[in-house]
Amino acid sequence: MNLHQFRFVQEAVRRNLNLTETAKALYTSQPGISKAILELEEELGVDIFVRHGKRLRRVTEPGQEVLKAIEVILREVGNLKRIGEEFSKQDAGTLSIATTHTQARYLLPEPVAQLRLKYPKVNVSLHQGTPEQVAQMLVEETADIGVATESLAGYSELVTLPCYEWQHVIVVPAHHPLAQMERPTLEQLAAEPLVSYHPSFTGRKKVDAAFERARLKPRVVLEAIDSDVIKTYVRLGLGVGILAEMAVRDPVADADLVWRPAGHLFGQNVSRVAFKRGAYLRNFVYAFAELVSDRLSRALIARAMAGDPEEQDFGL
Repeated sequence: MNLHQFRFVQEAVRRNLNLTETAKALYTSQPGISKAILELEEELGVDIFVRHGKRLRRVTEPGQEVLKAIEVILREVGNLKRIGEEFSKQDAGTLSIATTHTQARYLLPEPVAQLRLKYPKVNVSLHQGTPEQVAQMLVEETADIGVATESLAGYSELVTLPCYEWQHVIVVPAHHPLAQMERPTLEQLAAEPLVSYHPSFTGRKKVDAAFERARLKPRVVLEAIDSDVIKTYVRLGLGVGILAEMAVRDPVADADLVWRPAGHLFGQNVSRVAFKRGAYLRNFVYAFAELVSDRLSRALIARAMAGDPEEQDFGL
């Protein structure tokens, strides 16, 4: 048996047992993949897949156990490569970050700049996507570290740690009646057209849940994933904005807007960092996590990666 066979089996499962797509993804031939998988099954003495003709239909029960073992083997092979890179290149390489637009725009610029000063030979690759895409990039090891508010804690393949808390804010032009209110109510917001995030981004589910509990039906006239886009439409009078508080911290750029904290309405949100469980983390990955939040340390992350349940959530 060999690593090529393991990769063929793993990728076939990722591609929903479509060997044509598997061959394209691995830049090889479909007959070659079929032959390699059959040879592995013959060597193991079990069928990994149930077949109908030449088509793979499902993974067998022993195949499920084989897949788990393959996952461990290929993960450790990846770790060996990263260890080699760590000690051969020292503090050089690429830090791959998966995150959402809000984190990339408002949280990460300063930590990235500080990392580049500390590790000038490290390049940064920033991947933006939905929270689900962030999680998937970590699972597939496209990214070393992920930062998001939603979804990350729901993946057993990931180790997640809280890094900071934040609340939503209500944003209006200075002339809007709500600008005179220190603590707007849900009833007042439900009477206004609203401009906010897409339901899968930046704590929007908590906003919807608050209105639902109050038995109110808000009128969301525009949804976006970009905080700056939301602010633009608020300026145009399209509606009252509900944004993350880190999106309104620039007193110069946002001088024409008035914002009010809305934690009393929608509660607190927790943004988290995440890593692939069992992955080998290079020195600059630990360093970057520490720059993202002073609540994170190399020792704490290492304990969490080792499976210490008490390190999964430290008081948040």
